[in-house]
Amino acid sequence: MFDGSELRLVLLKLIADEPRHGYDLIREVEAMTGGAYAPSPGVIYPTITLLDEMGFIEEQRSEGAKKRFAATDAGRTHLTENAEQVEALLARLRALGEHRQRVDAAPIRRAMGGLKMAVMERFGDGDAPQEMVHQVAAMIDELAQKVERLK
Repeated sequence: MFDGSELRLVLLKLIADEPRHGYDLIREVEAMTGGAYAPSPGVIYPTITLLDEMGFIEEQRSEGAKKRFAATDAGRTHLTENAEQVEALLARLRALGEHRQRVDAAPIRRAMGGLKMAVMERFGDGDAPQEMVHQVAAMIDELAQKVERLK
């Protein structure tokens, strides 16, 4: 999805917007992409460490075991210097999320699965009258034609 420097910019931007810990960053990127992409902890945590070592973020005091980070002045300056690239990267994430929303056919897959289960349950044992088999086949064919004609 990103090369190392691109991911650093995205994470720095998200941290600059709001102090976060690693899991927050994973969830935020996943939310931006509509679930199409979620960086792994094995990528996120080394990148956070690098941003910290570069002086772009620093750990904040937080309760619990999770380390929360905030952007430093140097990090904000780096974001300003790379604002055009940052916006392009965020636009890429948002576009992926929008595409996912347009093509996500989960409701259709669910309905197809329901139809398959109903047909298998009703006709799986093979003792249904032939007239009923033809009737259901005609209903499915009719629906297929209606779907083909949708605009």
